[in-house]
Amino acid sequence: MPVALCYTKGAEPNRLPLQPIHSIVSRGLTSYHIKLLAAVTMLLDHVGVVFFPDVVGLRIIGRISFPLFIWLLVQGAAHTRNPGRYGLRLAVLGLVSQPIYQLTFGVTGLNILFELLVGLVCLRLVRQLPQLQLAIWLGGAGLSELLPMGYGSYGIALVALTYYFRPRAVWWLVWVGFHLVWAGFGGGFQLPAIAVPLIFRLANGKRGPQARWFYAFYPGHLALLWLIGQGVGG
Repeated sequence: MPVALCYTKGAEPNRLPLQPIHSIVSRGLTSYHIKLLAAVTMLLDHVGVVFFPDVVGLRIIGRISFPLFIWLLVQGAAHTRNPGRYGLRLAVLGLVSQPIYQLTFGVTGLNILFELLVGLVCLRLVRQLPQLQLAIWLGGAGLSELLPMGYGSYGIALVALTYYFRPRAVWWLVWVGFHLVWAGFGGGFQLPAIAVPLIFRLANGKRGPQARWFYAFYPGHLALLWLIGQGVGG
């Protein structure tokens, strides 16, 4: 978002004034801001995958996206009045997005929305059956590997860690330690995600403007990338 001066005299009616980035950050980030950041970093990541696979910088920026979607999932699960409808929305969008996802990336696995759906189910079960928390998380991680899903058990582990997020040294040690251990087994591709909880700390707990575009953005941007790819390839 470009830095712009606030409107004062002569401001157009019914328009929100543009504000400098430092002003937004000083008041904290709303859910809308985090959605924007998640969407933009995901788009840059996918542009890199499809058109510029050798540009490592785009993939590094893209590592910010998934943890932000996890944060939004955890917050949504905590505040939704209708978890069933929330889950159904994820399932329907996942089904709609799946063929576009496979065409765009040339893969056979399930898209991120199914992983978020499994994460949502785990979150609900953990709240209802706290005595079975470990078994629930392990079950969700196993399911994400079995199906398989794009982020696999790493994704469900991130849901669990984000659910227990506390801005304390112990939590940070677990978060960083988990990523270092994961890098030892699967490579350091996700290491940039270590810094993402700094964005969590900026969240102010407010919803912000409605983002009616947000759910359509995932299948929409995939379809656009595929169409552009077809035009370039043709």
